[in-house]
Amino acid sequence: MARLVKYSPWQLIGLLGTPLGRQQIVTGLRYRAWPAYAAAARVHRARLPASVRVVAVVGTFGKTTTSRAVRAALGLDPAAHVSSNSWANIARRVLAVRSGDADAVIEVGIARPGEMVRYARVVRPDVTVVTSIGSEHRRSLHTLERTRDEKAHMVRVLAPEGLAVLNGDDPNVVWMRGETRARVVTFGFGPANDVVGTDLRLDWPRGIELTITARGESARVAVPLFGEKMAYPLLAAAAVALDGGRPLADATRDLACVTPAPGRMETIALPDDVWLLRDEYKSGQETYVAALDAFAEIPARRRIAVVGDIAEPPSPQRPAYRAIGARLAQSAQRVIVVGQMFQPIAAGACAAGMSREHLFDAGRDVHRAIALLRGMLEPGDVVLVKGRDTQHLERLWLALAGRTVGCRLVACDSRPRCEQCPMLERGWPDGRRVPS
Repeated sequence: MARLVKYSPWQLIGLLGTPLGRQQIVTGLRYRAWPAYAAAARVHRARLPASVRVVAVVGTFGKTTTSRAVRAALGLDPAAHVSSNSWANIARRVLAVRSGDADAVIEVGIARPGEMVRYARVVRPDVTVVTSIGSEHRRSLHTLERTRDEKAHMVRVLAPEGLAVLNGDDPNVVWMRGETRARVVTFGFGPANDVVGTDLRLDWPRGIELTITARGESARVAVPLFGEKMAYPLLAAAAVALDGGRPLADATRDLACVTPAPGRMETIALPDDVWLLRDEYKSGQETYVAALDAFAEIPARRRIAVVGDIAEPPSPQRPAYRAIGARLAQSAQRVIVVGQMFQPIAAGACAAGMSREHLFDAGRDVHRAIALLRGMLEPGDVVLVKGRDTQHLERLWLALAGRTVGCRLVACDSRPRCEQCPMLERGWPDGRRVPS
């Protein structure tokens, strides 16, 4: 997030000279306006009638897809979900709730200790969904125990008549059962959960199918999502819908319209029967494992993986990258590495049986990766793109889809994503990194 205090007056003048810079300044102003937004949102939330049910979605991974699924299961438009999930954006989402709304779904994300308790005081949810606890906050929260404790504030704030919807397959989420006065409903594939998923099946390239069972009823749902981890949002959404009085059949019917959020296991059809599976929005260690497991199941002439960095990798890093290489050897026939960890990835892949000639080092140059990929693609191939969000590997599919990609930044923290970025075609005249 852009914070204006990071910029000198001369830098601010420079930012004003570019469309992206102006967007960064607006983001920074909103960040600084948090106290005023929060005060207004708290007043507004207190005035909303009890008939309005506010659903907060928190967790390390899966928040955006879960929020979209919850909206769909409640009969709302999933595509209308706003995924900006911190500071003034949260307060603005609360302010947008109207007294005539039956439900409001608000995604909440954190970056540092102390943030969730502030957000909980503003959102004051009636229902809190917790998707997962993972290693994404390794640098700021350090341990899974501290991460779960921080995210549990949105569960602790629930009233006794509220509802905590918890991932029953994640022990660090189940731990939150003891942190709330509210009722608890669990979801997952384990048979002890209240909402259970079974009979998961891949129907490439259309999506996945599974059976959802709850309260003695079962319903089959087919959605254009991919991988077991993408089924958890559907189970959480069914739990929220059932608690709100919707029949399971109605909820699962509406879940069928849920599509992937951009860059989260999203399929792109390219010419010559080539498919691209985008999963470059996040790259925590757990998401790498989930993406490669799903990728390995896809029937294809060849599976080609373009992989970048792990976000917040463990220390030491090399064993984690060797493990990724070993998984790549089991799921892909060709691998292109973007970043500085080619050697440990290649070592892990070769040790697991992949030929060294099927591994390609693009360095930190996305354009090099584009050229390598173009040179090897053949009809019937499926390509997985997985990497750190700051690498902006979505430039690969934009180039393959015919867009002009002039940007050569090796790292960029800016928003929006490349598809909407005004600097995609123009590129930056100097430097290899844009400040944010």
